[in-house]
Amino acid sequence: MLARQSCLSAMFLGLCLAGTLIAQDETKPGKSPRERIQKRTYEFKEAGQEMEYALFVPSKYDRERPSPLMVALHGLGSNPQQIMRYRGLVDLAEKHGYIVVAPMGYNSRGWYGSRGPKSKKSKPENLGELSEKDVMNVLAIVRKEFKIDPDRIYLMGHSMGGGGTWHLGLKHPDLWAGLAPIAPAIFRDPSAVAKIKHIPVILVQGDQDKLCSVEGARRWAVEMKKLSMTHRYIEVAGGGHVDVAFQKMPDIFDFFNKHRRNGKNGQAN
Repeated sequence: MLARQSCLSAMFLGLCLAGTLIAQDETKPGKSPRERIQKRTYEFKEAGQEMEYALFVPSKYDRERPSPLMVALHGLGSNPQQIMRYRGLVDLAEKHGYIVVAPMGYNSRGWYGSRGPKSKKSKPENLGELSEKDVMNVLAIVRKEFKIDPDRIYLMGHSMGGGGTWHLGLKHPDLWAGLAPIAPAIFRDPSAVAKIKHIPVILVQGDQDKLCSVEGARRWAVEMKKLSMTHRYIEVAGGGHVDVAFQKMPDIFDFFNKHRRNGKNGQAN
């Protein structure tokens, strides 16, 4: 238990550092897709408050043609604006024509339901339930406002968001065209992946990650291999907890571009 608490505290500090690094990178002048990142809110009725989310719409968006959508889940102590500004994310989304949305997950430590819907230690006690509900609410809002290809809805997350990616992938196995957990913080048996053996997965992990151990990612990779899943496991030699998310973002888009829901392959024409 103490080891887990230490891991969570370290994750919080690590993701705060990631936010600092990203903010420094934002000082470069010149127009870029990042300037089109929107900060939005909606009425989260179940929580009784306005809830923030971030949205990026590529310049090539055509309301007459369905677009791919990536849902991006931030890490512990982070927020939607930070993950949306991960180096390369919106630039690649612009290049490949993806809409990207980043929910808050109720707050910076909601875990997207991956640690259970309720806990007496949480504030509020149903934090997990609200965190998961927020993601699904935001997904519904975007699907209503924009023309989204139902066979090209992808889920990506880093650290706590990586654990949320596994959890929501397992919870809604018929929704996603692909999953991309990055350095995932996940506390469950990897044999659960059998439930989503039909979903393509790209798993990214640094072998020098001090926050989320490489051994955990390797166990999930072994299970996916046993099941002959369509997957790619990228273990970055010398990679830490934060840098791999930036380095391997192009690989994530390349992987998603090759896969559609229900075993359909390739990008839409």
